[in-house]
Amino acid sequence: MLRHWKLLPACALCVLGMAGLLSGRTLEPDAGVLVTDAPRQAPTAAAPFRILDYELTPRAAYDIEARVLGIERYRDESAPLSPLDLAVGWGPMSDSAVLETFRVHQAARFFTLYPTERSIDMRVALVNAANMHLIPASSTVAGRLRKVRRGQVVRLRGLLVDVSGPRGFRWKTSLTRDDVGAGACELFYVEEVAWR
Repeated sequence: MLRHWKLLPACALCVLGMAGLLSGRTLEPDAGVLVTDAPRQAPTAAAPFRILDYELTPRAAYDIEARVLGIERYRDESAPLSPLDLAVGWGPMSDSAVLETFRVHQAARFFTLYPTERSIDMRVALVNAANMHLIPASSTVAGRLRKVRRGQVVRLRGLLVDVSGPRGFRWKTSLTRDDVGAGACELFYVEEVAWR
């Protein structure tokens, strides 16, 4: 009888380990556009505020529903403020059939789309995708963002912000969906997180 009780903790650890592995797996939705609407952006009168040693200046209210194309966690200079980037897509870039013709790569706070000969026009792809540097508004939001998985459709609401910090640190948000290259990412103070 005692031997069986010794096996119980080992079995519990195996179950917890499998649950952890499965919770981080990529979701593979069926073909078809999952998100039809582009992100919604509106003027804001929100005042600047501080987080840690950084001052955040709100530039716009932002509300986005999008499919997660990639997730990258960071430990760079800005990671205490923004520990996570999400590459996301909407419209055709939320369709599994379209995404099969691209490889998505994230590194050094950038994301890159690598097309195949069957891919849609790159300009169409780029205006329907974005890389967002996420600033969680609370520990609850941070915890929910850590649970987001690639392939999932997420809904995020908050503010696009510019950031200034110690030693002359400056980080500006993009305010358009059609820019590319350095400075084209949204710097997003996330106040609400949901997914489906």
